[in-house]
This record gives sequence, structure tokens and C-alpha cells, in this order.
Amino acid sequence: MNVVDGKWPGWGADAGLVALTFLPPLLSQPYVDTSGPAWSSLIGYEAVAAVVLVPRWRLPVTAFVTGFGALVAALVGSAGEGAKLTPLAFVPLAVLLFNLGRHCASWLRTMSALLGGGAMVLLGLWVNRMTAGAGEFRGGLDVLAALAPMPLAWAMGFAARIQGALLAAAEQRAAEASRARRLEATQAAQRERARIAREMHDVVAHSLTLLVVHAEALRARGGELPGWARTQVDGLAAAGRQSGGELRDLLRMLRDPADAAPLQPVPGLGELSVLLDSHRAAGGTVEVLMGTTGTALESLPAPVQTAGYRIVQEALANARRHAPGAPVRLTVDGTAGRLRCEVENSRGARRGTAGAGIGLGLVSMRERVGALGGELTAGPTDDGGFRVVATMPLENAGV
Repeated sequence: MNVVDGKWPGWGADAGLVALTFLPPLLSQPYVDTSGPAWSSLIGYEAVAAVVLVPRWRLPVTAFVTGFGALVAALVGSAGEGAKLTPLAFVPLAVLLFNLGRHCASWLRTMSALLGGGAMVLLGLWVNRMTAGAGEFRGGLDVLAALAPMPLAWAMGFAARIQGALLAAAEQRAAEASRARRLEATQAAQRERARIAREMHDVVAHSLTLLVVHAEALRARGGELPGWARTQVDGLAAAGRQSGGELRDLLRMLRDPADAAPLQPVPGLGELSVLLDSHRAAGGTVEVLMGTTGTALESLPAPVQTAGYRIVQEALANARRHAPGAPVRLTVDGTAGRLRCEVENSRGARRGTAGAGIGLGLVSMRERVGALGGELTAGPTDDGGFRVVATMPLENAGV
């Protein structure tokens, strides 16, 4: 017999109940009366009781009335033939009474069944008086003594039903409380996201927009600027517009996570050339070593491409910020089932900008790589430079 979800199958429980209910009367009957009428009455009664036990959950009243009627008929019939049944024949009746209290929620049906049972007892006693030849086979106090504990079985079933209802109500309250806590946490998170979005819009977006406006104003007067300045202004304006678009996407996602579709394409490894050109326009130098073709890189999963692009972007920005004028070597390899990005710069030609950055660049890179099941190592080199190496498996990105 298999146990499914920690519970016995329905047929297994029924088989166990039949064995525990009907074997004791059969085992004790030889010690009371071994005559043919006694065995016939007992077996006939137990056959009927076994049948009504099957639908006892769906039809508790019908099962009780039928089983009780079969018991009265067996007792009266055997007594009329001068035979006695074992007192354990009342065990199935106790089971049916327990089932009546456990599964019948209607007081009207319950009282009707109990009154019907009492009527059958009175009718059985009258028929027994009329048919039994000897006084020892006529029911009396012995029948009442056997029936006296039966209400206790119904009371136990009723208590089990009340306990089950209380447990179900408690579980429902716990589930509702859990849903309320989740809803409250979701609403609190949404409020916090909206607050952060407002602060970013008021502080960052306005400053970025002002930066782009000034850059465009300088571009409009490009004829008055030297050549190197015009190149710097063009790069500044392009970077400002790109950052502005990405910031708008971020603010939309913060305000409503369900509206997370970007308004502009998410940058990937196919845009590395544009990123490198902006780095060079800002005065940096970079040497690129590609471990595979650009087409193959563009075919990698989008999450890996985005993470690779952001890591290279942050590493180049750190090189410009902390080691100005230092040559940078970029290695990108998308073979062997993983993407490996390495950015290494030597010692800066001049001192870096004091207090530049807020110290979250490496944290962000580690989080991006860790989300894809990869590894990131970053640290200084022997010549005073800095190296960042990110390795991300492709299978964790749905390949």
C-alpha cells in the first residue's frame, strides 16, 4: 500500500476500518453461540454493514439507519431461532454513530435518524417478545446496557467535526493574515520604489537634462571651439542622451515593475564598439582582444550580453576616473559555454580624480555576475594597475 502526500489512500483506510470493525465479532462469536442461525444472522448483518460503510461520508444518515436496521433484524431473527449474537456485534453501530456525528451537519437530519433508530429499537423489542420462545432470548436490560454507550460514539464524532471546523477556520485566518502581510509588504515596496523614483527624477534626471542642454549649446557654437573640444562635446552629448534614456526606463520600472519593457533597446555586446569609441573620445586608449567573432557574441543570451556590456562600461569608467591616461586592454571571449570579460589598465599617467565614485561599482558588477551564476575577481596588479575579470556561464541564462 502506497502513502501519497503523507495520507493513506481512501481504499486503504476503508479496508483497515472494515478489518477493525468486523473481525472482533467474528472472532468472539464462537465463544457465545456456534449454531447455524447465529452465524447466519451475524454474517448477514456484517455484510450489510460493510456495504453501507463505503458511502458513509456522503450519506451518513442513510448508512446509520440501514446499518442499525440490519442489526435489529439480526438480533431479533437470531433470538427467534433460539440463537444469540456476540455483544461485539454493536461495534459497527458505534462506527456508524461516530460517522453520523462527524459528517452530518444538519440537526434535523441527525435527530430524525436518532428518533428513527429509537423507533426501530422499540419495534424490535416488540417483535422479539412475540417471536422468542424462551425468556432468555427476549431482549431487556441487556439490550439497553449494550445501547447505553452508543451516544458517546456520536458525541465523539460531533466533537471531531467541531474541532475540524475550528482548525479549518484557523487555517483560513492564517492564510488571510499571510496574504494581508504579503500585500502590505508589496504596497510598502511600491511606495518605496515610487519615493526613490521621485528622488532620482528630481535630483539625477534634472541634472542630467541640464548637462545635455549645455552640451548641445556648446555644439551649436562648435565653430568657436578647438577641434579636440568639439569631439569632447559630441561625446558628452551622446553619453548624456543615452544615459537619459536608460534613466527614464529605470524610473518607469521603479514606479511600476509590471511596465518594465524598455523604451529603447537594452545595450549588449553588439554595442561594444560604440562604448569603446566613447571611451576613446573621452581621452582613453583601449586595446581589444576578441576571443570570438562579433556575430557570435551578439548571438549570446540577452542577460549575459547586458551583464557583459555593463561590466565593461563600469570598468572603463573606473579606469578613466582612477587612472587617467592609462592604456586599457579588453579581452572578450564567448566560447566554451561561458562569457569571459577581462578589463585591465596599467598605472595612470596622472593622478585620478579625488573622491570620484561612491564605491558601488564593484558591488554592482558582483551582483550582476552572481545573478547569472558566474564569478568576478577584481584587484590591483603588480605594476600598479587594476584588473577586472568576469566569467558567466551561458546555461544559466536559458541557453
